[in-house]
Amino acid sequence: MAIIVVWGTNFSVQKVVFAALSPAGFLFARYLIMPACAIALLVHRYGLRFPSVPRTDLFALARLGFFGHVLHVGTVTYGIHWSTAFSSSLILACGPVFTLLILRVSGLERMTRAQVAGAAIACFGVLVFLSDKLAAGRWSAGGGDLVLLLSAFCFSYYTVASKPLILRHGGLVVMAYATLLGALPIVVLTAPVGLRIDWIALEPWIWMALLFTVVLSAFVGWLVWGWVNAVRGVARTAPMMYGMPPVAGLVAWATIGEPFTATKITGAAIALGGVALTQSGRASLPAFLRTRLPSVRSAASRK
Repeated sequence: MAIIVVWGTNFSVQKVVFAALSPAGFLFARYLIMPACAIALLVHRYGLRFPSVPRTDLFALARLGFFGHVLHVGTVTYGIHWSTAFSSSLILACGPVFTLLILRVSGLERMTRAQVAGAAIACFGVLVFLSDKLAAGRWSAGGGDLVLLLSAFCFSYYTVASKPLILRHGGLVVMAYATLLGALPIVVLTAPVGLRIDWIALEPWIWMALLFTVVLSAFVGWLVWGWVNAVRGVARTAPMMYGMPPVAGLVAWATIGEPFTATKITGAAIALGGVALTQSGRASLPAFLRTRLPSVRSAASRK
């Protein structure tokens, strides 16, 4: 529950940070801080002798870093900036639908009738949700939601592709190495903006918000969520994610004055109901997805 509250609150915190630093400036800072946290965790766990990884798995980890960090975190950052906190949390909560579709296309799982119905209901709910913005002519916010859909797809791919690697090397190594490999391109791309920011002149509350979203929500949140999943099991903790959009909506309403309409609330309820039906109608999973392994929901995004 504490992690769900942190993640739900993080959407509004990120909006504040983006306003002060710009999305590119935030990404520059995030991918200087996150690799430092990853290295500190590796040193704490393994000392100065980091685990060796075969070359083929190293390339796979680099691909994870690209999809999980360059694509997912990059698009989710701009999506949240262009959209609203509540919209962002709702769109990202539709990730299980994309995960199911990836498993179906990959031949790893067949779709049941309940899953097909759930995916259709979730898509309809998202369309209802987006119609509120499009009817009001808020094209930037609607475009941000579409970017978030792409981000949700990238994270779903990251989720599926990471499981075999986690089985072989452990969640800590996969998370740390993917973070290190994915950080370099982002730092290079965002350096022109990040180096122009007067970091010393930032107010203390901006630094606190930045550390909240990068260290507490993204890094510590992922570690705690992984531990919770290992202890309780993914099947029992996954439904907790449906609490994130309501938390995000309440925090956004109370802190940054985000408005709500009947259309938006109705669309959100339909979409979350469809996602719930998709997950409840799940057929038997392949072996590497049935294990009680830590979930890789980061924060990337939650990212």
